[in-house]
Amino acid sequence: MSTAENSILGLKMATDPRWTELASISLEEVLTDHAFCEQKAATQCISLIQRYAHLDALVEALAPIVTEEWGHFRMVLAEMKKRGYTLGNQRRDDYVNLLLQHEPKNLPGNEKLLHKLMICALIEARSCERFRLLSEGLEEEALRKFYYKFMVSEAGHYRLFIDLAGEYFTEAQVRTAWQYWLTTEEQILQQLPPRGDRMH
Repeated sequence: MSTAENSILGLKMATDPRWTELASISLEEVLTDHAFCEQKAATQCISLIQRYAHLDALVEALAPIVTEEWGHFRMVLAEMKKRGYTLGNQRRDDYVNLLLQHEPKNLPGNEKLLHKLMICALIEARSCERFRLLSEGLEEEALRKFYYKFMVSEAGHYRLFIDLAGEYFTEAQVRTAWQYWLTTEEQILQQLPPRGDRMH
């Protein structure tokens, strides 16, 4: 992804160029990790709905995303089955775990929601960037098309979480929180080596 396209997503740091090549030679591992990422995305939306069931706009926005993310999980499973791969065990996601460690503590409930929405938006933005790299860098045309669809979808989800935050918080609050997470993610990525067997 170019600098301009990274700017549109807001990301401060582009993925290491070596990642796409590493991913292309660890395809089974990448697909497995991708499947679990989609599963966790659906679960996270369900968790937000359960925790903030009194927020009508949130429930209405995230309910269809649950269905969509679970549909993505099934799509990746189908792709794996077609290739003779099995799902195997869930992989540890160091990227997400490190993000969660930086979630501000002792915040009132409404501010906790702001940061949870920002984390979701950030993960979707980074996933969009990675899917873009796969859609352009993989040799197999069918897989490039496969990941292009996911790229488009994740871009929409990134915007949805940002816009949803705007339903409950001021523009200044959203901007400040988003910049905090962009800077935090940049620092985390500098700590993590490029791993071709993980989506993040």
